[in-house]
Amino acid sequence: MEQLQENIVKVLAQIRPTLQRDGGDVEFVGINADQVVQVRLTGACQGCPMAKITLKEGIEKFVKSEIPTIKAVEAVE
Repeated sequence: MEQLQENIVKVLAQIRPTLQRDGGDVEFVGINADQVVQVRLTGACQGCPMAKITLKEGIEKFVKSEIPTIKAVEAVE
């Protein structure tokens, strides 16, 4: 599980510069037994009307393409 978490952090690090260019960021919170990654959107991403699209079409799609065992990515507060 630790290796999986490290891989998720590395994948999120690849996405981070794109989010940071728009004043946002993403933090890894955890992963549950159902292989759902939990992240926290921060900065401009927090409360942005486009955050759900960014999460599903950007972050989730990329994480799942890099780590196929991941079922979903969801935002937590």
